[in-house]
Amino acid sequence: MSTLTVNKLTPSMGAEITGVDLDRLLHDDAMPELIRQGLREHGVLLFHDLGFTPQTQVTFSERLGQLDRSSGEEHNEPGIMRVSMDPNKNGGQETVRGTFNWHMDGCTLPPGRNPSPATVLTCVEVSETGGQTEFASTRALFASLTAQEQERLTTLRVVHSVAGSRRRVIANSTPEQEAEWARMGVREHPLVWRHRQGRPSLVIGGTSDYLVGMDKEESRVLLDELVDRATTADRVYRHEWSIGDTVIWDNPGMLHRVEPYEDGSNREMIRCTLIGEEPTE
Repeated sequence: MSTLTVNKLTPSMGAEITGVDLDRLLHDDAMPELIRQGLREHGVLLFHDLGFTPQTQVTFSERLGQLDRSSGEEHNEPGIMRVSMDPNKNGGQETVRGTFNWHMDGCTLPPGRNPSPATVLTCVEVSETGGQTEFASTRALFASLTAQEQERLTTLRVVHSVAGSRRRVIANSTPEQEAEWARMGVREHPLVWRHRQGRPSLVIGGTSDYLVGMDKEESRVLLDELVDRATTADRVYRHEWSIGDTVIWDNPGMLHRVEPYEDGSNREMIRCTLIGEEPTE
Protein backbone atom coordinates (compact mmCIF):
# COMPACT_ATOMS: atom_id res chain seq x y z
CA MET A 1 0.00 0.00 0.00
CA SER A 2 1.25 3.48 -0.87
CA THR A 3 2.30 5.72 1.99
CA LEU A 4 3.79 9.17 2.47
CA THR A 5 7.18 9.72 4.08
CA VAL A 6 6.62 12.50 6.59
CA ASN A 7 9.07 14.75 8.43
CA LYS A 8 7.24 16.95 10.92
CA LEU A 9 7.81 20.69 10.56
CA THR A 10 6.75 21.52 14.14
CA PRO A 11 5.77 19.28 17.08
CA SER A 12 2.08 20.01 16.54
CA MET A 13 1.56 20.96 12.89
CA GLY A 14 2.93 20.72 9.37
CA ALA A 15 4.82 18.01 7.52
CA GLU A 16 7.49 17.91 4.84
CA ILE A 17 6.77 15.13 2.34
CA THR A 18 9.79 13.37 0.82
CA GLY A 19 10.18 10.55 -1.68
CA VAL A 20 7.30 11.80 -3.88
CA ASP A 21 7.98 13.07 -7.39
CA LEU A 22 5.78 14.73 -9.98
CA ASP A 23 5.06 11.49 -11.82
CA ARG A 24 3.71 9.86 -8.67
CA LEU A 25 1.55 12.87 -7.84
CA LEU A 26 0.05 12.78 -11.31
CA HIS A 27 -0.41 9.02 -11.76
CA ASP A 28 -0.45 7.12 -8.44
CA ASP A 29 -4.14 6.30 -7.80
CA ALA A 30 -3.60 6.27 -4.04
CA MET A 31 -2.03 9.71 -3.91
CA PRO A 32 -5.14 11.98 -3.77
CA GLU A 33 -6.57 10.28 -0.68
CA LEU A 34 -3.13 10.16 0.98
CA ILE A 35 -2.79 13.91 0.46
CA ARG A 36 -6.28 14.56 1.84
CA GLN A 37 -5.54 12.41 4.89
CA GLY A 38 -2.23 14.21 5.37
CA LEU A 39 -3.93 17.58 5.27
CA ARG A 40 -6.48 16.57 7.91
CA GLU A 41 -3.71 15.26 10.15
CA HIS A 42 -0.95 17.83 9.63
CA GLY A 43 -2.72 20.92 8.24
CA VAL A 44 0.18 21.91 5.96
CA LEU A 45 2.16 19.73 3.55
CA LEU A 46 5.48 20.91 2.08
CA PHE A 47 7.16 19.56 -1.08
CA HIS A 48 10.48 20.67 -2.59
CA ASP A 49 11.38 20.88 -6.29
CA LEU A 50 8.44 19.01 -7.79
CA GLY A 51 8.93 20.88 -11.04
CA PHE A 52 5.32 22.03 -11.30
CA THR A 53 4.39 24.05 -14.36
CA PRO A 54 1.05 25.87 -14.29
CA GLN A 55 -0.50 23.07 -16.36
CA THR A 56 0.85 20.19 -14.28
CA GLN A 57 -0.22 21.97 -11.09
CA VAL A 58 -3.72 22.29 -12.55
CA THR A 59 -3.70 18.58 -13.47
CA PHE A 60 -2.59 17.58 -9.97
CA SER A 61 -5.11 19.88 -8.28
CA GLU A 62 -7.93 18.34 -10.29
CA ARG A 63 -6.95 14.97 -8.85
CA LEU A 64 -7.53 16.35 -5.34
CA GLY A 65 -10.96 17.82 -6.04
CA GLN A 66 -12.93 20.21 -8.21
CA LEU A 67 -10.67 23.05 -9.31
CA ASP A 68 -11.88 26.64 -9.41
CA ARG A 69 -11.17 27.38 -13.05
CA SER A 70 -12.53 30.93 -12.90
CA SER A 71 -9.11 32.10 -11.68
CA GLY A 72 -6.80 32.94 -14.55
CA GLU A 73 -9.41 32.89 -17.30
CA GLU A 74 -8.63 36.47 -18.27
CA HIS A 75 -4.98 35.47 -18.78
CA ASN A 76 -5.73 32.20 -20.60
CA GLU A 77 -4.59 30.19 -17.58
CA PRO A 78 -7.87 28.79 -16.20
CA GLY A 79 -7.36 27.44 -12.71
CA ILE A 80 -4.21 29.48 -12.03
CA MET A 81 -4.01 32.60 -9.90
CA ARG A 82 -0.67 34.37 -10.08
CA VAL A 83 -0.13 35.92 -6.67
CA SER A 84 1.80 39.09 -7.42
CA MET A 85 1.94 42.80 -6.69
CA ASP A 86 1.54 43.33 -10.45
CA PRO A 87 -2.12 44.30 -11.08
CA ASN A 88 -1.82 42.90 -14.61
CA LYS A 89 -1.32 39.45 -13.10
CA ASN A 90 -3.52 39.65 -10.02
CA GLY A 91 -5.75 42.02 -8.08
CA GLY A 92 -2.77 44.19 -7.31
CA GLN A 93 -1.46 45.76 -4.16
CA GLU A 94 -4.72 46.18 -2.22
CA THR A 95 -5.58 42.50 -2.72
CA VAL A 96 -2.10 41.34 -1.71
CA ARG A 97 -1.98 43.59 1.36
CA GLY A 98 -5.18 41.97 2.60
CA THR A 99 -3.23 38.70 2.87
CA PHE A 100 -0.81 40.27 5.36
CA ASN A 101 -3.44 39.58 8.05
CA TRP A 102 -4.30 36.16 9.40
CA HIS A 103 -7.21 34.83 7.34
CA MET A 104 -9.06 31.84 6.00
CA ASP A 105 -9.93 31.82 2.29
CA GLY A 106 -13.47 31.85 0.96
CA CYS A 107 -15.40 33.15 3.96
CA THR A 108 -17.08 35.94 1.95
CA LEU A 109 -18.23 33.79 -0.98
CA PRO A 110 -21.94 34.15 -1.82
CA PRO A 111 -24.49 31.69 -0.37
CA GLY A 112 -24.28 28.30 -2.03
CA ARG A 113 -20.50 28.47 -2.34
CA ASN A 114 -18.29 27.02 0.39
CA PRO A 115 -14.75 27.75 1.59
CA SER A 116 -12.10 25.84 -0.32
CA PRO A 117 -10.99 22.49 1.15
CA ALA A 118 -7.39 23.01 0.04
CA THR A 119 -5.04 25.41 -1.72
CA VAL A 120 -1.92 24.48 -3.73
CA LEU A 121 0.78 27.17 -3.89
CA THR A 122 4.11 27.00 -5.74
CA CYS A 123 6.91 29.57 -5.55
CA VAL A 124 8.07 31.06 -8.86
CA GLU A 125 10.03 34.02 -7.51
CA VAL A 126 10.88 35.14 -3.97
CA SER A 127 10.92 38.66 -2.58
CA GLU A 128 14.10 40.36 -1.45
CA THR A 129 12.59 41.08 1.95
CA GLY A 130 9.59 39.54 3.71
CA GLY A 131 7.16 37.33 1.81
CA GLN A 132 7.30 34.34 4.15
CA THR A 133 4.00 32.54 4.74
CA GLU A 134 2.83 31.57 8.20
CA PHE A 135 0.22 28.98 9.15
CA ALA A 136 -1.74 28.25 12.35
CA SER A 137 -4.38 25.63 13.10
CA THR A 138 -7.83 26.60 14.33
CA ARG A 139 -8.57 22.90 14.78
CA ALA A 140 -5.78 22.82 17.38
CA LEU A 141 -7.10 25.98 19.00
CA PHE A 142 -10.62 24.60 19.39
CA ALA A 143 -9.27 21.34 20.84
CA SER A 144 -7.29 23.34 23.43
CA LEU A 145 -10.32 25.25 24.73
CA THR A 146 -12.13 24.31 27.89
CA ALA A 147 -15.45 22.49 27.58
CA GLN A 148 -17.23 25.67 28.69
CA GLU A 149 -15.49 27.75 26.04
CA GLN A 150 -16.27 25.20 23.35
CA GLU A 151 -19.92 25.13 24.35
CA ARG A 152 -20.21 28.92 24.32
CA LEU A 153 -18.49 29.37 20.94
CA THR A 154 -20.63 26.67 19.36
CA THR A 155 -23.72 28.82 19.97
CA LEU A 156 -22.29 31.87 18.13
CA ARG A 157 -22.48 32.99 14.52
CA VAL A 158 -19.97 35.22 12.77
CA VAL A 159 -20.33 37.66 9.88
CA HIS A 160 -17.42 37.79 7.42
CA SER A 161 -17.02 40.67 5.01
CA VAL A 162 -14.54 42.14 2.55
CA ALA A 163 -14.91 45.39 4.50
CA GLY A 164 -13.69 43.64 7.65
CA SER A 165 -10.49 42.69 5.86
CA ARG A 166 -9.90 45.98 4.09
CA ARG A 167 -10.31 48.06 7.25
CA ARG A 168 -7.42 46.17 8.81
CA VAL A 169 -4.97 47.33 6.14
CA ILE A 170 -6.38 50.70 5.03
CA ALA A 171 -6.59 53.37 7.72
CA ASN A 172 -9.02 56.27 7.37
CA SER A 173 -11.05 54.71 4.57
CA THR A 174 -13.12 57.03 2.39
CA PRO A 175 -16.90 56.78 2.00
CA GLU A 176 -16.31 55.69 -1.59
CA GLN A 177 -14.08 52.82 -0.44
CA GLU A 178 -16.59 51.76 2.21
CA ALA A 179 -19.37 51.72 -0.40
CA GLU A 180 -17.25 49.64 -2.77
CA TRP A 181 -16.37 47.13 -0.05
CA ALA A 182 -20.02 46.82 0.97
CA ARG A 183 -20.79 45.57 -2.53
CA MET A 184 -18.02 42.97 -2.49
CA GLY A 185 -19.33 40.31 -0.14
CA VAL A 186 -20.87 39.58 3.26
CA ARG A 187 -21.51 36.07 4.58
CA GLU A 188 -22.69 34.62 7.89
CA HIS A 189 -21.26 31.34 9.26
CA PRO A 190 -21.37 29.37 12.48
CA LEU A 191 -18.28 30.32 14.48
CA VAL A 192 -17.51 26.62 15.02
CA TRP A 193 -17.37 24.45 11.89
CA ARG A 194 -18.06 20.80 12.74
CA HIS A 195 -16.69 18.84 9.80
CA ARG A 196 -17.83 15.60 8.20
CA GLN A 197 -14.25 14.40 8.64
CA GLY A 198 -11.60 15.69 10.99
CA ARG A 199 -11.72 17.85 14.09
CA PRO A 200 -13.89 20.98 14.48
CA SER A 201 -12.37 24.31 13.49
CA LEU A 202 -13.12 28.01 13.98
CA VAL A 203 -14.25 30.26 11.12
CA ILE A 204 -12.19 33.31 12.07
CA GLY A 205 -9.52 35.58 10.60
CA GLY A 206 -9.12 38.85 8.77
CA THR A 207 -12.55 38.90 7.14
CA SER A 208 -14.40 38.15 10.41
CA ASP A 209 -16.28 41.37 11.06
CA TYR A 210 -18.56 40.80 14.07
CA LEU A 211 -20.60 38.22 15.98
CA VAL A 212 -24.35 38.12 15.53
CA GLY A 213 -26.38 39.31 18.54
CA MET A 214 -23.40 40.94 20.29
CA ASP A 215 -22.21 44.51 20.45
CA LYS A 216 -20.01 44.82 17.36
CA GLU A 217 -16.99 46.29 19.12
CA GLU A 218 -17.16 43.76 21.96
CA SER A 219 -17.49 40.90 19.48
CA ARG A 220 -14.50 42.16 17.50
CA VAL A 221 -12.42 42.06 20.68
CA LEU A 222 -13.41 38.39 21.14
CA LEU A 223 -12.69 37.54 17.51
CA ASP A 224 -9.26 39.18 17.68
CA GLU A 225 -8.55 37.34 20.94
CA LEU A 226 -9.32 34.00 19.28
CA VAL A 227 -6.94 34.79 16.42
CA ASP A 228 -4.27 35.84 18.92
CA ARG A 229 -4.68 32.57 20.84
CA ALA A 230 -4.48 30.51 17.65
CA THR A 231 -1.31 32.25 16.46
CA THR A 232 1.01 32.30 19.46
CA ALA A 233 4.61 31.63 18.44
CA ASP A 234 4.49 28.01 19.59
CA ARG A 235 1.48 27.31 17.36
CA VAL A 236 2.78 28.81 14.09
CA TYR A 237 4.70 27.28 11.21
CA ARG A 238 6.62 29.95 9.26
CA HIS A 239 7.71 28.95 5.77
CA GLU A 240 10.77 30.58 4.21
CA TRP A 241 10.16 30.15 0.48
CA SER A 242 12.64 28.84 -2.04
CA ILE A 243 11.93 28.76 -5.76
CA GLY A 244 10.18 25.48 -6.59
CA ASP A 245 8.65 24.92 -3.14
CA THR A 246 5.02 23.75 -3.14
CA VAL A 247 2.79 24.05 -0.09
CA ILE A 248 -0.71 22.59 0.23
CA TRP A 249 -2.87 23.53 3.20
CA ASP A 250 -6.13 22.49 4.81
CA ASN A 251 -7.99 25.77 4.36
CA PRO A 252 -11.03 24.91 6.58
CA GLY A 253 -8.78 24.18 9.54
CA MET A 254 -6.03 26.77 9.08
CA LEU A 255 -5.28 30.45 9.26
CA HIS A 256 -2.49 31.79 7.09
CA ARG A 257 -0.84 35.10 6.34
CA VAL A 258 2.04 36.54 4.33
CA GLU A 259 4.74 38.63 5.96
CA PRO A 260 4.69 42.10 4.31
CA TYR A 261 6.99 42.69 1.37
CA GLU A 262 7.80 45.67 -0.82
CA ASP A 263 5.32 47.04 -3.36
CA GLY A 264 7.72 46.63 -6.28
CA SER A 265 8.65 43.06 -5.38
CA ASN A 266 9.11 40.41 -8.06
CA ARG A 267 7.62 37.82 -5.68
CA GLU A 268 5.27 35.54 -7.59
CA MET A 269 3.37 32.36 -6.74
CA ILE A 270 1.14 30.13 -8.81
CA ARG A 271 -1.93 29.14 -6.90
CA CYS A 272 -4.70 26.60 -7.45
CA THR A 273 -7.83 26.65 -5.30
CA LEU A 274 -10.31 23.81 -4.94
CA ILE A 275 -14.04 24.46 -4.87
CA GLY A 276 -15.62 23.77 -1.49
CA GLU A 277 -18.08 20.88 -1.30
CA GLU A 278 -18.79 20.97 2.45
CA PRO A 279 -20.97 23.79 3.84
CA THR A 280 -20.04 25.40 7.13
CA GLU A 281 -23.57 24.83 8.42
